[in-house]
Amino acid sequence: MKKILLAVDDTKSSIKIIDKMSDIFCTCMPKEIILLYVQKIISGGSVMDDLIISASEWETLKDSLEGTEYQDMRNEKAKKVMDYYRAHLDTKGISGIRPIVRKGHAAEEILNVAKEEEVDMIIMGCRSSRMHNLFMGSVSREVTNNAEVSVLLVK
Repeated sequence: MKKILLAVDDTKSSIKIIDKMSDIFCTCMPKEIILLYVQKIISGGSVMDDLIISASEWETLKDSLEGTEYQDMRNEKAKKVMDYYRAHLDTKGISGIRPIVRKGHAAEEILNVAKEEEVDMIIMGCRSSRMHNLFMGSVSREVTNNAEVSVLLVK
């Protein structure tokens, strides 16, 4: 593998993703790791968002946030999240990290970055339980169903 997309969020469970990745690739680490964090446009977000808000409305919403104090706070949060995960990757001896922050619908942005960067694999977390298929998060389900490359889900 030459390039991996490592999608993280602002929960501590993303540490498991890094730990699992370092275990799997301990003898043959990829040359480049795209560390992706997606800022949600609206909190929560659901599968229904695309039915309620059109693509042009999403773009208008993204544009309207630019230059606001709220966006500045979101950017500061994204920087802290990325610094945290970069430091954790460093402690695992993982190098070749390139951070990317995007705004929007998480699954869509993960798929877009995977395609743009021509990654070989996407690694991300998922919610799970004994009823795995019922509770796989909507983002992980959407990425898994639509990715053009292999997806490794870490629970």
